[in-house]
Amino acid sequence: MMIFPAIDLRGGHCVRLYKGDFSKEEIFSDHPGEMAKKWEGMGAEFLHVVDLDGARGGQSENLPAIREILSSIQIPIELGGGIRTMEQIESILDLGVRRVILGSAAVESPELVQEAVEKYGERVVVGIDARDGVVAVKGWEESGGVDAVEFAKKMAAFGVRTVIHTDISRDGTLSGVNADASVALAKASGLSVVVSGGVSSMEDIKTVKMHEKDGLVGVIAGKAIYTGALDLKAAIAFAGTGD
Repeated sequence: MMIFPAIDLRGGHCVRLYKGDFSKEEIFSDHPGEMAKKWEGMGAEFLHVVDLDGARGGQSENLPAIREILSSIQIPIELGGGIRTMEQIESILDLGVRRVILGSAAVESPELVQEAVEKYGERVVVGIDARDGVVAVKGWEESGGVDAVEFAKKMAAFGVRTVIHTDISRDGTLSGVNADASVALAKASGLSVVVSGGVSSMEDIKTVKMHEKDGLVGVIAGKAIYTGALDLKAAIAFAGTGD
């Protein structure tokens, strides 16, 4: 199981939102490259980066910060937020990003997922951001009107192998992960699922680790590692054990 430290970008800053609410933003750093280097130095093997401005507006707004991150570290990153065309996918992968995350685009233009997976395979992952089991789009500000589990099944049929499942109601709250919902989604779809939203402590890492056999392959850690509630080094060490 892998731990993905999260870097959420807004206006070039590293921020965290509360339940995806753009009016409830906390800035943790003005230097994304330094933050990325910090997480790499603590043992991270893969970074999860989100362009919040892109997610909200449909266009990448933080490319300078993304380039700064890429030039500061050796480990791979995945990037989501505002990626809605094949041209954007190609240009982002050309920058050196290892994986692109399709969220709103996957709901609104599923044919894009099909085309992207055919061309790039496992370098394409889908973000399933759900509120009460229903997928949200456009920076989580609108409902996509799609059941999360049914949507996961559809993505699996398109050849997607991995999805990131976020419980929006828990994101940025330090209230604990919703592992049950992620397990249900993994079992119904056969997809590998990275769990996101609500990570608060080592107990959450242990909870997800217990369900590796059910298809949970990773955890995204955001606010918990920024506040010190979760020791990233310890979490990575535990995640990598065979226990």
